[in-house]
Amino acid sequence: MTVDTGPPDYDLADRIALTSPAQVKALSHPLRTTILHLLHERAATVSELAGALERPKSTVAHHVKVLYEAGLVRVVRTRRVRAIEERFYGRTARLFYVSVERAADGEDMPRDFNDFEVAARESSDAFHRGKLWGFIRHARISEEQASEFWERMAELVAGFDRLPRSGDTMYGFAVGVYPTDQPTLPEAGQASTSPT
Repeated sequence: MTVDTGPPDYDLADRIALTSPAQVKALSHPLRTTILHLLHERAATVSELAGALERPKSTVAHHVKVLYEAGLVRVVRTRRVRAIEERFYGRTARLFYVSVERAADGEDMPRDFNDFEVAARESSDAFHRGKLWGFIRHARISEEQASEFWERMAELVAGFDRLPRSGDTMYGFAVGVYPTDQPTLPEAGQASTSPT
C-alpha cells in the first residue's frame, strides 16, 4: 500500500515487515535511525544528511548504503548538478516492524535496539527543562486486546508522521505495548492468598 498524503515529499509504503537479521541490524545503529527520522521530513542527498548530522559525508554515505542494501531506503529521484548525478534518498516505509521471531533461514532475529531506550536518552533534557509530557499505564488484558490496541496506536503514530512540518523544534513521540511483571488483583470475591 502506498501513501502519498502528508510528509515526506515522496511516495512510500505505510508499513514494511523486517524479515531478515540484516534489516533489523541496519536499524540498530543510532546514526542510521536518525537518518531515517530525517527522511520522514523529505527526501535528501547524502550531502544534505551529512550537513544536518554534522558528520563527514563519507560516514553518512556508508550508513545510507547499509540502509539501502537492507531495503529501508531507496533512491526516490535524481538531479544533475554539473557533471554529477545527485541521488535523493527516501524511506521505503513510514513504519518498519519485526514480523517474526526467527528469520526464514532459522536465524534468530537480533534484539539489539530498543525504541524506549532511545526515547529515554532523547527525553532526558526535556524532562530536566519541564518539557516532557508522558504517561505510563498498566492494564490486565488479553494478548488479543493488546494486539488490537497496538493497531490503534499505529494509526496514531501514522497521524503524527503526517502532521505538516513547521516550527523550529523536532519533537519525539514514543508509544509501545509490552508485557510486564506488575502484580494483579484477584478477581472480585476470590479469597486472598497473601501471607499473614
